Amino acid sequence: MGRLDNKTAVITGGAGGIGKEAARLFSEEGADVLIVDLDEQALDDAVRDIGGNSVSYCVADVTESAANETMIQVAEERYGGVDILLANAGIEGEVKPIVDYDEAVFDRVMNVNVKGVWLGLKSTIPAMKRRGGGSIVITSSVAGLQGTPNIAAYGTSKHAVIGLMRAAARECAALNIRVNTVNPSPVETRMMRSLEGGMGPGNEEAIHEQVAANIPMGRYAEPIDIAKVMLFLASDDSGWITGAVHAADGGSTA
Repeated sequence: MGRLDNKTAVITGGAGGIGKEAARLFSEEGADVLIVDLDEQALDDAVRDIGGNSVSYCVADVTESAANETMIQVAEERYGGVDILLANAGIEGEVKPIVDYDEAVFDRVMNVNVKGVWLGLKSTIPAMKRRGGGSIVITSSVAGLQGTPNIAAYGTSKHAVIGLMRAAARECAALNIRVNTVNPSPVETRMMRSLEGGMGPGNEEAIHEQVAANIPMGRYAEPIDIAKVMLFLASDDSGWITGAVHAADGGSTA
């Protein structure tokens, strides 16, 4: 018996990295899973890679209200409802000091990382209310728990979604809808390759080693490390947990 039997999960940013690994794990634990992203080919590849019949996809831009409504409608039509939202879509922006940071890039990071989560909440909460409850898991970051020099937009966005989570948790508790964040330290994903390139162009391997050495457990997380925390929060095992920040960071914020 799986921990997510008879549940439906919607995962934004589901075509790769943490989102794809969470989709695989949720499916293995019995859930029907709708993965959402911008790149249809990447989504199709992810569904084929995960295999089985319990994962499908929907192309949507999380920064658009109508697209969020559509993804929830698709989940309800295909699977009968929505029990879990993993609001995982996010972008890193650029690596520059505040005074040199491009305004358009700042706006894009905020649109995807903050507005996208807000719109996801707006669309999902009514669907979960119809279902009698649910669990919303938001991907934040250790960058949302401390200062983030040279990635101010990203760090600010990850602080912001903690505020959204706490507001939503208080608003939704009486509806039997739980809301929490997962705050990973660096993970072996495309995003970290991009940030390493921004921190030390041409010296990405050295930057990787330096960052890993500063994590008490001595390595980057693998996507599965984070997906397992998300599984716990999505499942009924965490039924008395809402409004909480969950650092999955190898001791970085200890």
